[in-house]
Amino acid sequence: MAWGTAASPSADATVTAAFVRAFVTAVQQNDAVPDGAGVDYTDEHALVEGLRAGDEGAFAWLLDRYDASLHRLARNYVASAAVADEVVGETWLAVIEGIRRFEGRSSVKTWLYRILMNVARTRGVKEHRSIPFASMSSAMGEGAEPAVDPDRFVAAGKGAGGWAAPPTPWDEEPEGQLLSKETLGVVIAAIEQLPPAQREVIRLRDLEGWTSVDACNALDVSETNQRVLLHRARSKVRQALESHFEDAS
Repeated sequence: MAWGTAASPSADATVTAAFVRAFVTAVQQNDAVPDGAGVDYTDEHALVEGLRAGDEGAFAWLLDRYDASLHRLARNYVASAAVADEVVGETWLAVIEGIRRFEGRSSVKTWLYRILMNVARTRGVKEHRSIPFASMSSAMGEGAEPAVDPDRFVAAGKGAGGWAAPPTPWDEEPEGQLLSKETLGVVIAAIEQLPPAQREVIRLRDLEGWTSVDACNALDVSETNQRVLLHRARSKVRQALESHFEDAS
């Protein structure tokens, strides 16, 4: 069945969903799919037009580029890989069903990840794994205590404001310890304990490698707020790592 038929506005939703599942599976398994006949899908206009026209090559290009990343991000919100698969499948279905309404006010990537995060948050709430992204005023208030314990700074006199207890220099730690599964586990556990807004920002910036611009667009926050949230999140993760290394020494 051609995607153009399955994705048409009058198409039966069950047929469309079945097609998406089959097509996603084919791409994930590297089965033969149309390659877009040399179309440059890095051109946003060409990509959107291809998706709207039901071009399987455009959809395959998008899947190949983002499916694994979507699954990693979804996994942060839900309890199992199987549920993450369902979240990603719902996301791709929403892309097909919604591409005709895409207005181009953001990039396709941003639009795609916004869909994923909305679906994942909803599933996470049902599983009691997460809460909805708060209003920015409340999000900025969450975890707003000083990023570093004030007792670690010189309070008054000579050197006021400087470090009284400076951070542990990690370049003195053995490389194997820095890269160990145990250390990674400390990082992941610390991120899980963060307030929702901080957790989402650090996941996108530091786990997925997003730029600040992309993260701001996907989360619909200002650059200033994104920077504050990221600083708070990183500071708390660093504190967890410092405690971990001190305990290990």
